[in-house]
Amino acid sequence: MIRTLIVDDQSMIRVGIRAILEAQDDITVVGEAENGRLGVQRSRSLRPDVVLMDVRMPVLDGLAATRELLGPDRAEGHTPRVLMLTTFDLDDYIYAALQAGASGFLLKDSEPEDLLRAVRVVAGGEALLAPSITRRLIENFVSARPRRPAGATALNGLTDREREVLRLLALGRSNAEIAASLFIAEQTTKTHVSRILQKLGLRDRVQAVVFGYETGLVTPGGQA
Repeated sequence: MIRTLIVDDQSMIRVGIRAILEAQDDITVVGEAENGRLGVQRSRSLRPDVVLMDVRMPVLDGLAATRELLGPDRAEGHTPRVLMLTTFDLDDYIYAALQAGASGFLLKDSEPEDLLRAVRVVAGGEALLAPSITRRLIENFVSARPRRPAGATALNGLTDREREVLRLLALGRSNAEIAASLFIAEQTTKTHVSRILQKLGLRDRVQAVVFGYETGLVTPGGQA
């Protein structure tokens, strides 16, 4: 059973999301919170698997709350996956949330089936990558930021194959698509991805995408 916590300052949004989630046999809602501060507190006490986190909220916004939940001061023994809830006009918040360790984001006007898929994907340990949106967000902001020399140096610790896998991953390719491009087994791709994340100290695929752009391995507008 996937345990979820809904953090949003709009009661109607919380009610709607709860109704969708609790209609499923494999998902339950363990609590709600109307601001980021309560969200952090209830996450630490209720220990959900996935926190659905709004971006703009009073008291403590979703970005700051995500940093508290996933940063160095996070509660020991419990690190939930954070799925950000947003709208198209909050790109800067979302990019910062991905850097803070959020596992992905979902637009508030998404269809119910997209919400359910997102929760299941994130709960399963994967990052939610909607290539057309995630890539646009990252390209827009990385193109305006300096590259990370230290990160580029870290690339030297990867094998040639791992660098190629990371490049395709940063372009938003799935494991199956990477495997097909490189003519390798999908399980081999999964192994490469795991080693890349471990070597670079990255939390998940979303952070790998950010890393790929920030280090210049992939450039805005680049193609596989």
